[in-house]
Amino acid sequence: MKTLYDKLWEEHHVTRLDSGESLLYIDRHYLHEVTSPQAFEGLTKKNLKPWRLNSNIATPDHNVPTTRGRDFRSEQIEDEISKIQVVELDKNCNKFGIKQFDIQSTNQGIVHVIGPELGYTLPGMTIVCGDSHTSTHGALGCLAMGIGTSEVEHVLATQCLKVSKLKNMNVRFEGDPDANVSSKDIVLYLIGKIGTAGGTGYAIEFSGSYIDKLSVEGRMTICNMAIEAGAKVGLIAPDKITIDYVKKNSFLDEELFNQAEKYWKSLCTDKKAIFDKEIVIEVSKIKPQVTWGTSPEMVVNFDDPIPRVIDVNDENKKNVELARAYMGIKDESKLSDLIFDKVFIGSCTNSRIEDLRQAAEIVKGKTIADNISEAIVVPGSGLVKEQAENEGLDKVFVDAGFIWRDPGCSMCLGMNPDQLKPHERCASTSNRNFEGRQGYLGRTHLMSPVMAAFTAINGTVGDPS
Repeated sequence: MKTLYDKLWEEHHVTRLDSGESLLYIDRHYLHEVTSPQAFEGLTKKNLKPWRLNSNIATPDHNVPTTRGRDFRSEQIEDEISKIQVVELDKNCNKFGIKQFDIQSTNQGIVHVIGPELGYTLPGMTIVCGDSHTSTHGALGCLAMGIGTSEVEHVLATQCLKVSKLKNMNVRFEGDPDANVSSKDIVLYLIGKIGTAGGTGYAIEFSGSYIDKLSVEGRMTICNMAIEAGAKVGLIAPDKITIDYVKKNSFLDEELFNQAEKYWKSLCTDKKAIFDKEIVIEVSKIKPQVTWGTSPEMVVNFDDPIPRVIDVNDENKKNVELARAYMGIKDESKLSDLIFDKVFIGSCTNSRIEDLRQAAEIVKGKTIADNISEAIVVPGSGLVKEQAENEGLDKVFVDAGFIWRDPGCSMCLGMNPDQLKPHERCASTSNRNFEGRQGYLGRTHLMSPVMAAFTAINGTVGDPS
């Protein structure tokens, strides 16, 4: 009896190495501008070429300005390092013949958004990218993982990856959530329970009645943040919801799709398969989640007290003390006592059309609070942006005082012009709240699109219902 992870592993296993590691065949390799320049340089020095060109798809996302407009070119990026990385991606893709959705393409966007929506991510694939949140693609029943720059070069040259097999963990989400509780809240709650090291050494399969009803976009959010739970891989078995999503976006002809569908339906964990670890979570008990500290595991219900140093065990006292100091939390007892400065709705976690619809529903007919100096909405791709504009969501946001941007990673991390100033407090739909993640000394609170939208209107965290 095998788990889904076991099946995908065996289907792609090439050979076992003397080191005890294995070679896995890689079906799809996504590239962006940050982790690829050195890899391409390595290929050139060794006089090598990509083994299978059609397996590689590239797009710039981390460094691109989100205020660029339609005719903007890579060479116009002001920050020199950012410009070099984006320009080099252009050059390398042209040199080696790799398909790229460049900065002027209507299909450009965050790599983990465009892959599924353009039909390049398919169930049963092994997928890698020089980005930790590659686990996002596991939502479609893929074995997807982030890799380092040297591994990017190796995959380009051989279409294989040297890797050790992980243990299996099953996280079952059962029940129905309350209104305004989304997949982002569910996965933040999990991270709060098991910690950022709870999934270390595991591939996490998400299942349960909640997952069975969840959209592919919601599943992507959960698999995206499996990394924040310490796992290398997060995945969900493909089902009718998955296949309907893939069919809508697929460029496969009907005959080939039908053949593939038969295989995809076999990609599920056998009923008697044994996991190394199992966790069951009742989602009906979960409230909207908001992080208070400098790690995703420092998360509480939106209306719960912020942990105090005196209330935690000796092992965690120092971490709590340091996190409170960095986040500027002194006498405040609840998140609602904090005054926010900025709001960011976007990132590979929450920039899809479903996320934007949820946020727009909250802000419609309202205006952002006076203390919010900037609230930005950044679609995950050109296609998401186009669809949102066709639905009038951009107008809803703009009328409420938000700024509507072009696609990119944006304020998820400080690698482009969208950054926090020192000590600014931000409600963010991204995935990491580390010190300086959104800009030097910036203070990041992770939350769902619903809660971020409400915070923009309310000026602080509160009940969005």
